Amino acid sequence: MYKLKKSLGQHFLKDDLVIKKIVDALRENSFTNLLEVGPGGGALTKELIKIENINFKAVELDDEKVPLLKQKYPVLNDKIIHQDFLQIEKPFEEKFTVIGNFPYNISTEILFKILDWKDEVSVVIGMFQKEVAQRVASKPGNKIYGVTSVLIQPFYDIEYLFDVLPESFNPPPKVMSGVIRLTRKVNPLIVKSERAYKVLVKTAFQQRRKTLRNAVKSLFTQEELHDELFNKRAEVLSIEDFAALTFRMI
Repeated sequence: MYKLKKSLGQHFLKDDLVIKKIVDALRENSFTNLLEVGPGGGALTKELIKIENINFKAVELDDEKVPLLKQKYPVLNDKIIHQDFLQIEKPFEEKFTVIGNFPYNISTEILFKILDWKDEVSVVIGMFQKEVAQRVASKPGNKIYGVTSVLIQPFYDIEYLFDVLPESFNPPPKVMSGVIRLTRKVNPLIVKSERAYKVLVKTAFQQRRKTLRNAVKSLFTQEELHDELFNKRAEVLSIEDFAALTFRMI
């Protein structure tokens, strides 16, 4: 037996139907290399290692879970990266897919880490707290549309796949969960630079109740700020609007 660690945000999946739905969603895209983030007790892992003709790796931080996983599934003996996912080097040189019941306390950071590998990561299928999953997938004009949505969507198409009830986990979280799929765009958004885009988006949403004119005035000339677009708030701008604005920044 193993102990669940709140400090690591552990809520282990136990619902076989949900596991099947996740694996079915994964199989809709072809892949050769697969990385599982946070296998924990191995509920999802036991199905992933059955997939033939793939190169599988898993990254797990918990000192207790690593030997238990290797004992339970000997095929994992040389396939587990025993580190913090946020600290690891890129696990494959070729393109790869990422899957996981992501620890809720670092799920957004996991996505931003994956974003650093976007040229190699073709697909992500992840379990998140429902609110976070909805935020990633949200569109302009929605109150939960924000920095996470706008930084990820230029590079990935987002699909909200399905809800997952608290009873599907041990222990049950106090919130609903959701599974989403990120698929790398063939033609990602064109921006002046990724740095400029990131600075603009973060600055715009830092004071999301203000108009753009007041929120991002330090990034544009006074002449540019006369444009009526700057009367709007960040939450109503599309990713295309933000991309176009990067070319007008100082």
